[in-house]
Amino acid sequence: MKIILAPDSFKESMTSLEVAESLEKGFKRVLPNADCVKIPVADGGEGTVQALVDATGGTLVTKTVTGPLSVPVEATYGILGDQNTAVIEMAEASGLHLVPEAKRNPLVTTTRGTGELIRDAIERGIKKIVIGIGGSATNDGGAGMAKALGVKFLNKEGNELGDGGGALAELAVIDPSGLHSALKNVSIEVACDVDNPLTGPRGASAVFGPQKGATPELVERLDQNLAQYALRIKEDLGIEVDKVKGAGAAGGLGAGLYGFLGAELKSGVDIILDTLEFSKQIEGADLVVTGEGKIDHQTIHGKTPVGVAKRAKQQQIPVIAIAGSLGKGYELVYNEGIDSVFSIVPAVVPLSEALANGKTYAEQCARNIASVYLIGRNIT
Repeated sequence: MKIILAPDSFKESMTSLEVAESLEKGFKRVLPNADCVKIPVADGGEGTVQALVDATGGTLVTKTVTGPLSVPVEATYGILGDQNTAVIEMAEASGLHLVPEAKRNPLVTTTRGTGELIRDAIERGIKKIVIGIGGSATNDGGAGMAKALGVKFLNKEGNELGDGGGALAELAVIDPSGLHSALKNVSIEVACDVDNPLTGPRGASAVFGPQKGATPELVERLDQNLAQYALRIKEDLGIEVDKVKGAGAAGGLGAGLYGFLGAELKSGVDIILDTLEFSKQIEGADLVVTGEGKIDHQTIHGKTPVGVAKRAKQQQIPVIAIAGSLGKGYELVYNEGIDSVFSIVPAVVPLSEALANGKTYAEQCARNIASVYLIGRNIT
């Protein structure tokens, strides 16, 4: 019997690999001879680097880079087992969690550190980069990222602009001539699960600016700056970024990656599953078990369990999902290829207790699933 264990992480409780290991222990208690194939998965958000490094036997690289407030921070990215692919979470270098609430100001926060991680990866000879762009503290359209890779942003006097979304108000010329030459031989995929354009009522500033510290007045100002930025990219590079789906993600970093680096913006979970050659790994499986911390009505919108289920259903493999909790509308996942859903928490307990005991709960749940699965096989 071949059982695929392909969960996402359970935030603040277990990494994807730890969930898979706990599930394996539970299944082995009932099915000791089962071939349990552990494939840690993510959807491009928090935990993506760790999941892919664990799944491929890769390594972690930690660098000191420019943080969102232009002070140094320690940021980690992954190099996968093939030694040709790097995985970067932009939040590591440019994330909102790096900025104290009282200092959140998208006029000044920068994506420069994310560009420095990209530069480090390509200078190591990496040929493919996967970038998750959730959780940003920035609204600079990816200008800081591009600066770190050699692009110049100039005002009317020919002087280089400062960092942050506020500085774009003075943008007169974009000079891409210094863009790092190694990028010509690198493919970049961006895990982007929002379709917001760069500007307008659904743009980066209007939708995501307030959580980064933007007042209504600042939102309007930042949106105007990004509109000027998009115009200059069109005029100076011949590339239209404003209406690209996902351009507004991460304060416009989606637009910057698309416009300057030729990146492809795709569904996060699809990028991850393709990178892991997931469809090939599950061939001949009898069962797939996936999961995440919470399954609810949002799970059908690009989350790991549904992404995994769709791949499994292409091969007619049954799918069971587990979660720390089941929220409103979780039943919707039954229409997306998931056959059954279980909460791993055995009783009403404080959240702190549930998080601390996640491994035990996951193992116990897997044991129960294995028992029921065995009964079903005997019946049929």
